Amino acid sequence: MKKTEAQSIGEIIHEVFRRAGMETNEAEHRALYLWGEIVGAGVNRLTTQRYVADGGVMHVYIASGPLKNDLRFMRSSLISQLNAAVGTNAIKDLIIH
Repeated sequence: MKKTEAQSIGEIIHEVFRRAGMETNEAEHRALYLWGEIVGAGVNRLTTQRYVADGGVMHVYIASGPLKNDLRFMRSSLISQLNAAVGTNAIKDLIIH
């Protein structure tokens, strides 16, 4: 029996996605998950829905008009932070609804 090194569940999942050619999907899902950490608890509470469409376009629905406006001004910074957090350029655009 061949011994192998122990791997974390995250490493195993990453490898499964990579072998299936779905590495970008994994990064997009991680970006969705990390949204709350990046924007903070207050903004996350007002986030009603989020998803990533084809081409890496992340759509985020916010329940506060003034906050939507503020986030639109921070759009490029948020994209950079999300991509840095996932380690790839998975998020190409961010649309605030």
